[in-house]
Amino acid sequence: MKRFLDVMLVVSKGMDCVAGAALVLIMLITSTDVVVRYLGHPIPGAYDMVMFGGALVIGFAIPRTSLDRTHIVVDIVTEKLRHGRVFLELITRVLALALFILLGWNLTKLGASFARTGDGTLTIGLPLYPIAYALGFCAFAQCLVLVADMVRVIHRGRHD
Repeated sequence: MKRFLDVMLVVSKGMDCVAGAALVLIMLITSTDVVVRYLGHPIPGAYDMVMFGGALVIGFAIPRTSLDRTHIVVDIVTEKLRHGRVFLELITRVLALALFILLGWNLTKLGASFARTGDGTLTIGLPLYPIAYALGFCAFAQCLVLVADMVRVIHRGRHD
């Protein structure tokens, strides 16, 4: 199980690098567009590219954020619980797992639909299906992170 956790850490770090690169590209596109727009030559499709980048930043950052537990956690109730804390933490992860399975499945179906119909952005016609597939991949990666987190909760619960 240690190997699984190590693999998930490497995968989530890689995904986090993709999110960081997308964020840098968003900043470069936006900054460049502001300057060249002032000069009278806006970047065609800048909005589309920033929109895609935002989707990639959010999707690819979720697994690492969850694995490192750097997201916001409201643990007022769970800190007071002695015996039911592990059970409550497992239940919340199972519910999150169900949510991300549905999300990943539907994003994959949406990507297939976009690929079949050839849908693209209105401004420059960038295809939508790669983003839907990428976000579906992110949702399934988050499922694996949630499984790893459940293992961590069970292991910690045995030693409390």
